[in-house]
Amino acid sequence: MTTPVISSHPLLRIARRSLLAVGVALLAAPAWAQSDWPGGKVITWVVPYPAGGSTDVLGRNIAQRLGPALATNVIVDNKAGATGTIGAALVARAQPDGFTLLGTSIGPQAIAPHLMAKLPYDHIAAFEPVVIVGTIPHILVVGANQPYKTVADLLAAGKAQPGKLAFASGGNGTILQMQGELLQQQTAARFIHVPYKGDTPALQDTLAEQVQFMFAPAAAALPHVQAGKLRALAVTSGQRLKALPDVPTMGEVGMKDFVVEQWQAVFAPAKTPAPVVQRLNQEINKTLKDPAVVALADKLGVTLVGGTPQQLGDLQKSDSAKWAKVIKDGNIKAD
Repeated sequence: MTTPVISSHPLLRIARRSLLAVGVALLAAPAWAQSDWPGGKVITWVVPYPAGGSTDVLGRNIAQRLGPALATNVIVDNKAGATGTIGAALVARAQPDGFTLLGTSIGPQAIAPHLMAKLPYDHIAAFEPVVIVGTIPHILVVGANQPYKTVADLLAAGKAQPGKLAFASGGNGTILQMQGELLQQQTAARFIHVPYKGDTPALQDTLAEQVQFMFAPAAAALPHVQAGKLRALAVTSGQRLKALPDVPTMGEVGMKDFVVEQWQAVFAPAKTPAPVVQRLNQEINKTLKDPAVVALADKLGVTLVGGTPQQLGDLQKSDSAKWAKVIKDGNIKAD
């Protein structure tokens, strides 16, 4: 009698292959979790602005250091347009695998969504917060020959001549405009908003006194303040700036809840695994302590922050609610 060779039966071979596949999968999962990084593939760091701006320049420097830390390469891809929402939409649609990141700012993640009727993503639900890169304080400045010596002087003029004084911004929907709108909503003063195509021309016309004032990024305004071409009335940070120790904060001049800083941050697509988010957070936090990155941030006027994903998530939600109210109350529309 011949003993059947059971091991060669087709059904048994299929079953054994299936069990082997399951075993490999079970072994792979804990190994991935322990490494906290899938590894190998090139990471794309999307910047939703043109090359050369502070978000782009600082992001590139962080990306250069992040690649070696993760044993891969990180390439920066500029996807500018629509106030930063084109690049954000691209990342929102990307696979949640840690290989596509968004290096962005407050505009597309907390302001623009309340100005655009048909945004192709939910600015909060579509992303996993990774880390706050840094913040940029602003300075309320007037031309050197303007008669306003204090914030109180400016507000008094805005109340006495409603709709006569103008403030500049880098465009509709920018954080610079939002501060001017917030100033009006917290006082009885009324001003005219003059949007420009970028912060630089807005600052140039403030210097030329074509407009009465603007909230300008500290790094851009500071040289002109120090040269006596602009007068700084207040800063929007929570504390006085080291470079301008005699200039009060908005809070110190009586403007409560007027701490406004333009933040830069990193996000990943929603549902990116927590171990990947944590590893990215850990490595980017390390780069923010690199002396070369610190020096560059100082040059750009960025105060490096870092911290946890939760801190970024809380900041985004808080600022989103804040600017949603300002936009609604001011009936502000996008271009």
